[in-house]
Amino acid sequence: MRALRILLVLLVVVGLLFVVVDRVAVHFAEGEVADRLKTTENLSSTPDVSIKGFPFLTQMASGELDDVEVGVKDYEAATGKGSQTIRIDDLRADMRDVTFSGDYSSATAADATGTATIAYDELLKAAKSEPTPLGLGLTAQVVGLSDGGNGKIKLAVKVSGLATIHLLGSVAVKDDKVQVKADGVPRFGGLDLAEGLIRSVTDFQQVIDRLPGGIELARVQATKDGVEIGVKGSDVRLAG
Repeated sequence: MRALRILLVLLVVVGLLFVVVDRVAVHFAEGEVADRLKTTENLSSTPDVSIKGFPFLTQMASGELDDVEVGVKDYEAATGKGSQTIRIDDLRADMRDVTFSGDYSSATAADATGTATIAYDELLKAAKSEPTPLGLGLTAQVVGLSDGGNGKIKLAVKVSGLATIHLLGSVAVKDDKVQVKADGVPRFGGLDLAEGLIRSVTDFQQVIDRLPGGIELARVQATKDGVEIGVKGSDVRLAG
């Protein structure tokens, strides 16, 4: 009986040691992947990397991780306009079936999905910054973007000599771009102007390019804090 108790204690101790070693190993691996990703993507800060699943050591031995979550704050995405960028807040991606080399110099996920947010003040930069002539001596420009409720975006349009008007618009992904389009054509001061002229002010699009690892835009929706984008990808590179 005493021998059985000793064996049980030994098993518990060994089990605890295994858990400790496993957690130390996963913490080290998360740090290595984070550092590699920072270097590969030229990030301004080290991303958050969380390797899911237990035990980690068996995954490491197989050279494949089941699930890795990556978080990047304040990512500067390319806009297709020279060196101009647009800030993406809290980009979070779930990477699945990640194969990696022994020194973590390369790591690739079979597929990935995630979300991120573009603040309204950032997206506003994509709208025309200068007043656009509408004819009849009038000019207009989009001066504000905000949540319009029910997945809509609200545009504040300033018209010279008239009050600022507000109208709802739809936001969508088209040809790898975030596209904002007014739901209807407004009337300025009771004047009927050409729809093309008005839409040259209210409608615009923003390129979101070179996202980490080659992930791409999948969907977009207006929310309280900004435009939430969904991303996805296959053969996504975390490092190397």
